[in-house]
Amino acid sequence: MDAVAEFFDTISGFVWGPFLLIPLLLGTGLYLTIRLGGLQFTKLLPALNLGILKRKDAGSEGDISQFQALTTALAATVGTGNIVGVATAIGIGGPGALFWMWMTGLLGMVTKYAEGFLAVRFRGTDDAGEKSGGPQYYLERGIKGPFGKVLGLMFAIFAVLACFGIGNMTQGNSIAANVESSWSIPAWVTGAVLTVLTLIVLVGGIKSIGRVTAGLVPIMIVFYVLGAIYILIANIGALPAAFAQIFTEAFTGTSAVGGFAGSAIIVVVQMGVARGLFSNESGLGSAPIAAAAAKTSHPVRQGLVSMTQTFIDTIIVVSFTGLTIIATGTWDEIDPETGEQISAALMTGEAFSHGLPGHWGHWVVTLGIVLFAFSTLLGWSYYGDRNVERLVGRRGVLPFRIFFSLVVFVGCTTELEPIWNFSDVMNGLMALPNLLGILILSGLIARETKHYLKHDPQLRADKDTIESFMVDQPGWAEWKAGDEIGSSRRFD
Repeated sequence: MDAVAEFFDTISGFVWGPFLLIPLLLGTGLYLTIRLGGLQFTKLLPALNLGILKRKDAGSEGDISQFQALTTALAATVGTGNIVGVATAIGIGGPGALFWMWMTGLLGMVTKYAEGFLAVRFRGTDDAGEKSGGPQYYLERGIKGPFGKVLGLMFAIFAVLACFGIGNMTQGNSIAANVESSWSIPAWVTGAVLTVLTLIVLVGGIKSIGRVTAGLVPIMIVFYVLGAIYILIANIGALPAAFAQIFTEAFTGTSAVGGFAGSAIIVVVQMGVARGLFSNESGLGSAPIAAAAAKTSHPVRQGLVSMTQTFIDTIIVVSFTGLTIIATGTWDEIDPETGEQISAALMTGEAFSHGLPGHWGHWVVTLGIVLFAFSTLLGWSYYGDRNVERLVGRRGVLPFRIFFSLVVFVGCTTELEPIWNFSDVMNGLMALPNLLGILILSGLIARETKHYLKHDPQLRADKDTIESFMVDQPGWAEWKAGDEIGSSRRFD
C-alpha cells in the first residue's frame, strides 16, 4: 500500500505541479474574466438573488429548482476540503496559502459560470425523463469531431473513478474516524448506518438528493460559520496580524517557525491553488452536472446561479476556516506528544477548541465534518450516476447506486492514504479535458452571454420575455430541441 500511495503521490505532484494544472486553472479563470468583462463581480448580487431568494424559474423545464441545484453542488463541494483541506494548505504552505485559495475562488467563479452555462446549454433528457448534462456531454456536443468525443469520454471515465475516491471512501472515512474519536462509536457501526442512509436517498434519484441537500446544506453552513464568527470575535485583536501574514507570505513564503518547515513561494501557490480547487471544484467539471438538472429558462441564468456556489464555498466558508486557524495560532502549533507540527486533520478542531468554551469547539468541528462529508457523498453520487448513464446508458444507473452505497462501508472501515492520493490524481485528470473544452468553447460562451445580459442585466425577465428576445438567436432552437426526451442519444 505504501508503494501504491507513493506512485499516486508522484503522479499527483506532476498533475498539480507548477507546469500543468495550476497555470491552466488560473489562466482559464483570468482569460474568461477578461473575455466576460468581470462577470463574477458585476453580476454576483443578481445571481445571489436569483439562486437563493427567488430560487426558481416558473414554468421552466428541469428536474429540480435552481436553489436545489445550487445546494446539491454545494453539498458536493462544502465538505472535508473546507475543514481538513484548508488546514492542509495552511499547514504546508503557511498563511499565504489562504490568499491563493481566494484567488482560485475569485477566478474560479467565472470558470464555474462557464461550466454551468455549458451544462444547461448542451443538456439532454434520458430514457427515464431525467436531465443529463455536464462535461461528458458538452465537450462532445460543443466541440464537433472526434476530439470533442474523446474529451467527453475521458471526462466521464475519470469522473466515475473519482466519485468512489473523493466523493465516497474519503468522506465515509472522515465521518467514521471523527465519530469514533468523539463518541467512541465503532467505525463499522457508522459505516452500516451511512450505507443504509445513502442507499435510501440515492434510490430516489436527483429529486430525493435535491430535497435532502436543500434542507441540510443551509443549516450546516450557518451552524459552522456561526461557530467561526464567535471565535474570530473572541480573537478580534489577532485579526490584523492574521491578514498581514496572509498577504505578505503569499508572495514570500513562510520562514521556519517552531516545528514548521520553511516553505518556498512555489509551495505556497501550489497548496493554495490545489486545495482551493479541492474545496470549490471550479474547473473540475463536477458541479455543472448538478446545474444541468435545474429548472431554468436560459443557460445564462443557471450559469450565474452556479457561480455563486464558488463564492459561498471559498470566499465565505474557506475564509472562516482559514482565519480561525491563523488567528488562534494553531497553524504552527506543536503537538506535545510528537514534538512536531500538529496534523492537518486536528488543526481546525484545535482552533475551534481554543476559541469556543468547554467541548463545544470539538463538537462543532466533528458535527461539521459529519454533515459536510455526508452531503459531499450525496452530491458526488449524482455526479457518478450521470457519468455512468453517459457511458453505459440508463441500465447502469441502479446497479451503480447500490454499489456506490456499499462502497461507503468500505471507506468507513479501511485505511485510506492511497485513496487520497488517487483522488487528487483523478480530480486533476477530470479538470484537464474540461478546462481545454471551456477554452475552445469560450467564443460561444461570450457571444451568448453578452446577448442575454444585454436584454436582462438584472435576471428579472420571465419566460415569455426571454423567448421574445431569443427567438431568432443562433442556438436557441437547438437548445430547446436538446431538452427533448431521448436527446442524450441524439448526438451519438
